[in-house]
Amino acid sequence: MPENHVKPKVLVVDDEQVIANTLAMILNQSGFEAHPVYSGEKAVEMAATLQPDMLITDVIMADLNGIDAAIRIRAMLPAIKILLFSGQAATADLLEKARARGYEFEILAKPVHPQDLLSKLRG
Repeated sequence: MPENHVKPKVLVVDDEQVIANTLAMILNQSGFEAHPVYSGEKAVEMAATLQPDMLITDVIMADLNGIDAAIRIRAMLPAIKILLFSGQAATADLLEKARARGYEFEILAKPVHPQDLLSKLRG
């Protein structure tokens, strides 16, 4: 990461707005420039203009799941760091499907502890 004072841009995606907003607030207070969005489709749209350094996304969402959103965003931004989080068992199937297509994603279990999240992002 460059040592100048540019904050890493993070796109935070969760269809539960409280979670997206809370994670974005924690990240903003921790030296990141975080932007919450509330759907996978919106994340793909926003990534095109925002050009984030990192993507943190819930997996199970109504419109476009987080893994498919991450794959689309990675196609636009190959260097982006992606972290997935989920509280649901259905995630394992989606991760396997993504793996079969050649995509490997790191996943955190919900609820995400802020310190765990920050250490993953800084690591």
